Amino acid sequence: MDSTRFEALGLVEKITPQKNQILSQIARARRDLLTSDANLTIDEEWAYTIAYHAMLRAGRALLLAHGYRTRGKDQHKTTVEFAAAVLGTEFSQLIMRFNRMRMKRHGFIYDAEKPIPRTEAEKSLKSARQFIDVIAKRIEKLV
Repeated sequence: MDSTRFEALGLVEKITPQKNQILSQIARARRDLLTSDANLTIDEEWAYTIAYHAMLRAGRALLLAHGYRTRGKDQHKTTVEFAAAVLGTEFSQLIMRFNRMRMKRHGFIYDAEKPIPRTEAEKSLKSARQFIDVIAKRIEKLV
């Protein structure tokens, strides 16, 4: 993966990877999955949002494992794009789902009149589980 483009654009900065920080992000992402699942019957929009944040935490763990952290504005978008660059075309459907969730979550947070149906929240939770599993396996090889 060529990270120089991200660096040149000022989207990421080089850091020293810290195993405990990386593993903490993955552990929290897994807890977020449990929280999302528990909220499905109460509030599907929040369950969806929590599933997205679980993916975001896993994406951040991937960045950290590669020795980077996001900078500036659009950090969520940068995380999605970095994950796409690292995971490659094999996981393009999952990355597209992550990006759609990012945009829909933004709409939910800033325009509360856009509901998210339960079926979509359930699919998003399933995608988040897959995404976190993929990233956890990648990270095992790096840390």
